[in-house]
Amino acid sequence: MRLEASIDVARLLLLYGLPFRGHDESESSTNQGLFLGFLQWHGDKHPDVGKVILENAPQNDTLTCPIIQKDIINACAKETLKAIIVDLNGDYFGILVDESKDISHKEQMALVLCYVDKNGEVVERFVGLVHVSDTSACSLKEEIYSLLSDHSLSPSQIRGQGYDGATMSKKHLDVEDFFCHVTNMLNVIGVSFKRRNLLRHLQAEKLEQLLESGEIHTGRGLNQERGLQRPGDTRWRSHFKILDNFIVIFSSIIRVLEVIEHEGSTSNERNQAKYLLSEIITFKFVFMLHLMLKVLAMSNELNKILQKRDQDIVDAVEFLKITKKILQDMRETGWKSLLDDVSSFCHMHDIIIPKMDESYFPGKSKRKSSVSSELLLGMASFNPVNSFANFDKSRIMTLAKCYPNEFDEVQIRDLSYQLDTFIIHMRAGNLKFSNLQGISDLAKALVETNLVETYSYVYLLVKLTLILHVATATMERAFSSMKRIKNEERNNMGDQYLNDCLVCYIERDVFTNISNDVIIDRFQNMKARRGQL
Repeated sequence: MRLEASIDVARLLLLYGLPFRGHDESESSTNQGLFLGFLQWHGDKHPDVGKVILENAPQNDTLTCPIIQKDIINACAKETLKAIIVDLNGDYFGILVDESKDISHKEQMALVLCYVDKNGEVVERFVGLVHVSDTSACSLKEEIYSLLSDHSLSPSQIRGQGYDGATMSKKHLDVEDFFCHVTNMLNVIGVSFKRRNLLRHLQAEKLEQLLESGEIHTGRGLNQERGLQRPGDTRWRSHFKILDNFIVIFSSIIRVLEVIEHEGSTSNERNQAKYLLSEIITFKFVFMLHLMLKVLAMSNELNKILQKRDQDIVDAVEFLKITKKILQDMRETGWKSLLDDVSSFCHMHDIIIPKMDESYFPGKSKRKSSVSSELLLGMASFNPVNSFANFDKSRIMTLAKCYPNEFDEVQIRDLSYQLDTFIIHMRAGNLKFSNLQGISDLAKALVETNLVETYSYVYLLVKLTLILHVATATMERAFSSMKRIKNEERNNMGDQYLNDCLVCYIERDVFTNISNDVIIDRFQNMKARRGQL
């Protein structure tokens, strides 16, 4: 009874992302905090339980100490993950790996599985944090394989992989240096209210001067206050906004840094401001500022699309094609325009422009795209909208050939036969297939009409299409949850403790359906206990 009461309390705290021991969640903490408080409340609500907990519990077997709490949490997390793996049922899956810093500035890599369940629904599940000492490809691969192995998942079943594009972009030295300077500047100015207020005051003064000179005009929605809110680690849209603001209030930023350089309270503050000034008022920094702003502006709509929780791959591919076209146009014809903007900005802020004796001839990147356009076109050909208006058998067959382990010569032939019947069937007027809005709807409709076996190869190809990650919403939700659970008051949480809390909190719909009996069995089998049930 004591154990079940402790599990009930742990379940409540996990579902709401609440602390177990208050502000000190470190490995060595002995504080029982909220856990004991809620246990008392649980006993008050159920007198029989309360009597057992408070009166008859042996002093050395109360099942309330921090070690027991963590064992219960770990049992909850493992049973939640077990339920997810059972739902996957040995089928193919895709993985998405992304990184973000937690409140203690420790890099955390999160792993999300994507698969199609028995109902034809696309499911994305958070399965844990990947802990790596470095972000090299080999190290990351080993840790991912290790985590998959812990859950009896074979890497041979992976049919889609997505990794953190933001991190990879920052591996470019000049880009990494640029964002490092931006981050340091945000830290220096944003560290105190006084400096942020000075920045607003200087910008307001400049705005008033521009209005008086007639360089800008008043109007609804114009000349709104610009700030320097810290960008999110995993959201490039926030980087776009901060760089846009940086350009608008550049002169005010310089003036604030000059004030800190001369009036900073410590020599370290003054030297840091001096160093940032020397880096920011250079042609290289201004060039990178305008270049990154242009690139992020061109991909901004695509980023917004990918942040949606439910995103069809056909729509995503369309925006991807548009973004690639815009970026390629910039490579081929946008160089002069970019240099003109940079030069004009440098003249405005008295920044020296280096002499460029040699002409620059932009060329196409030699790096091959990792995603075949034929692959994407094949996926788009499955779009069921408007009676499969985009259906193209040849492209779908090309798509199937991208999966040689699933489609050998015999299966390719059978798929061809199935597609001939499939498209006639789909266009025959069946109401189940007449108003489908995307490939995910097609998968569900095939399950609901018991046509999965009839069109087994078609359904397999639909599933392989669906498990390719398009949206990043699940990953964003994971990192938002991480910052809720490991916050400033709970910044001493260990990695395993954080991981277990995250699994139960993020996948609460699965965790809610795990019975106490199952958790008790897991808890009892973890190690030898003083009291065996």
